Amino acid sequence: MDDRLLVEAIRAGDPQAPRELIARFQGVVFGLCFRMLDHRHDAEDAMQETFVRALRGIFGFDADRPIRPWLLEIAANRCRTALAARAKRPAPAGPAYIVDRPDARPAVSDPDDLAGELELALSRLRPEYRRVFTLFHEQGLSYEEVAAALGRPVGTIKTWLHRARAELAAHLASRGVQC
Repeated sequence: MDDRLLVEAIRAGDPQAPRELIARFQGVVFGLCFRMLDHRHDAEDAMQETFVRALRGIFGFDADRPIRPWLLEIAANRCRTALAARAKRPAPAGPAYIVDRPDARPAVSDPDDLAGELELALSRLRPEYRRVFTLFHEQGLSYEEVAAALGRPVGTIKTWLHRARAELAAHLASRGVQC
């Protein structure tokens, strides 16, 4: 079933259609939410809110458009709302002896651990660069789809992606990783 037929089935009240929508897109929506929120439970909550809002708003959705960018735009908005709420919460009070320490690992010892090094490099990017890199390279979205999902102009997305790649390359080179 293509997107248009799926939207029409949901609008017609087919009880299996919402399940199909969720099954088809939950991976990509959860991936975006997890990358943006960096917390599994918050990402699950944002994913659930995304599908609730999508199903409520399906009657206003233009069925001629692809549904994936629309869902990702809803998810990104839910994540931005969650991040804003998180920023307003007071910091958790914990023992004073808990200190966040920088990564003290030595340079790369296993030349085959490129995935680990890439994950470390990604974690050190600015959040907006990491989101753009993930959506473009891991989720396979186009510049326009990333821009729609994040609510930014295409030119900004291209700039952030370029900067993310440059920072990743510099970080990997500083760690002795040759790509």
